[in-house]
Amino acid sequence: MRFVLRLLMMIAVALVVGFGLSYYALTDGRLFGAVQLGPWTAWPDIGSPQPNPYTRGHITREAALQLGQSEGLTFIANQDSDGAALDLRCSYRLDGRVPVSTFWTLEAIDPVTWANLSAPGTDAAMRSSEIVRVDNAMLIHVGTRLRPLNWLELTGTGPFSLVMTLYDTTALLGFSSSDTVMPSITSEGCS
Repeated sequence: MRFVLRLLMMIAVALVVGFGLSYYALTDGRLFGAVQLGPWTAWPDIGSPQPNPYTRGHITREAALQLGQSEGLTFIANQDSDGAALDLRCSYRLDGRVPVSTFWTLEAIDPVTWANLSAPGTDAAMRSSEIVRVDNAMLIHVGTRLRPLNWLELTGTGPFSLVMTLYDTTALLGFSSSDTVMPSITSEGCS
């Protein structure tokens, strides 16, 4: 009888650990297939002809169209550089440089429905060709309150995610991947 109870307990533990790690790999995945650069996360194998099994599972779970590896790379941030979740009650500042790419876009989305959160009557995304640069560096304000220079105007309440898509980029490919940096996301205050 003891043997049967121990066997059932071992099977239960194996199932919980197995399903738990599988769920983690498909939802967060930073230990398995994703790359974390500050608050930004990307899956560099998404566009490859033979992605690893964790990336393949992530693609299936997200059910979103993905760019090919030679077309571009998408980075998603759900939190600021201090680790606090992005919230529409707050304003944020993106500082720094973007990895070398021909073109990039920045948009804010609802993390559950993937709906775009830009204010009505504004562009759905900010483009690299529209950015005013200060000393060749990028400075973008994101939020619902009016800000000077580059401002991605949002609407709504609750959490949100920032999505930066780099087109025709060498980020995370080859020799320069260790030098890849993404802009920092700093909170400028909440209402």
